[in-house]
Amino acid sequence: MEAEKQAYRLEHDSIGEKQVPAEAYYGVQTLRAAENFHITGLDMHPEMLVSVAQIKKAAAITNFEAGRLDKKRAGAIVKACEEIIEGKLHDQFIVDPIQGGAGTSLNMNANEVIANRAIELLGGKKGDYSIVNPNDHVNYGQSTNDVFPSCGRMTAIKLIEKAKAELERLYETLVQKSEEFDSVIKMGRTQLQDAVPIRLGQEFHAYSSAIQRDIRRFENAKHEMGALNMGGTAIGTGLNADVQYFKRVVQNLALVSGLDLYQSFDLIDATQNLDGYAFVSGTVKTCAINLSKMSNDLRLMSSGPRAGIGEINLPPKQNGSSIMPGKVNPVIPEVVNQVAFNIIGNDMTIAMATEAGQMELNAFEPIIFYNLFQSIETLAFAVRTLVDNCISGITANVEKCRSEVEGSVGIITAICPHVGYERAAVVAKEAIRTGASVKDLILRDGLLTEEELNVIMDPYSMTEPGISGEELLAKKEPTF
Repeated sequence: MEAEKQAYRLEHDSIGEKQVPAEAYYGVQTLRAAENFHITGLDMHPEMLVSVAQIKKAAAITNFEAGRLDKKRAGAIVKACEEIIEGKLHDQFIVDPIQGGAGTSLNMNANEVIANRAIELLGGKKGDYSIVNPNDHVNYGQSTNDVFPSCGRMTAIKLIEKAKAELERLYETLVQKSEEFDSVIKMGRTQLQDAVPIRLGQEFHAYSSAIQRDIRRFENAKHEMGALNMGGTAIGTGLNADVQYFKRVVQNLALVSGLDLYQSFDLIDATQNLDGYAFVSGTVKTCAINLSKMSNDLRLMSSGPRAGIGEINLPPKQNGSSIMPGKVNPVIPEVVNQVAFNIIGNDMTIAMATEAGQMELNAFEPIIFYNLFQSIETLAFAVRTLVDNCISGITANVEKCRSEVEGSVGIITAICPHVGYERAAVVAKEAIRTGASVKDLILRDGLLTEEELNVIMDPYSMTEPGISGEELLAKKEPTF
């Protein structure tokens, strides 16, 4: 019985007293939250813990500069925060990522861990809040309502930057592939039907252009997340924040974190309206859609290898079947598709939570952050595996691509300006009916010479406007 008493310390809050494990750095409010919100069974994102510690460090520095926190306490708080930033004490953050209370559970978890570590650094025992108090000292001049959104935005910036770096790798790899495949002619398709010729390199360049737009959007998303409501405290009015603290805290936080942060010009708006998260989530969703569409194309172009389209080869990464020997599936594009589906679902959750706020506060940031962080992070991982395990190793079946062009009725479109629409339609119908090639029928009927056809069917003549084939034949009247 005595040993059991020694294993706990007694803490109290406005609800009452509660036993807290004696060696725990968290306190009574954290413990209540952990008991109330066992939702995901997951830990808070480590970048979120680093961000909240950076906020508490910047707040302590600023409150000291404003004369609201003595040097001894401020120094201990700063040191405790630095340990968390370095990755220590993360196991003491025990609250679930999805929690009621608009993020109060995380904020108090941080306040209590930092306070108890600061108490130790000053020679005291955990739980002796007369030395350093979680609310009166660590949380001075702050509210959950400006701390939690700010650490969420900072975390989003960090994750966006990592995802953007992966997208930049993808862009560069796609550009390299577009150059490698520049001379590979293939059939373009619209509505999954033969259309007109295109170069494989042009297709990959189009993918790179879409990703380039995504990269620009991610840069805009970083800027959007840089606007913080720190200093606004409970509802954006700055109640209980020293005026010097109010003016300096975001500047100090930018220095502590190394992030491009700025104080929102309307802190009441920044506290109650969360449209910025919907914008960022939409940016991630748009990128996911682009990636999924590209993955669809890769799966189609690589289908077969013999009974499908088979224009490109994806790197074989693992066995595709437990029953069909030798089968290799397009597993990397498939996982990108699935990540995209999940991101689209997350975006809907974020949209609903963003809309659901009332009056001066939106209480649903925990679910927004949970889904937003997952979306950004899984997208980054999906892009990484797409680059390393798929795009970089794609090869082209050059002869298959060319033979499909030559055997396709679609090339009649390139020939049409030289023989006329009606004659071209007759040739196309006969080719479809008999299985004869368009080229053979054109030569049989003497509509064009083989030399003229070779010029017209040059990969660049068929895939770029104003190229030499048109110029070469401009002086010759079509033969009917």
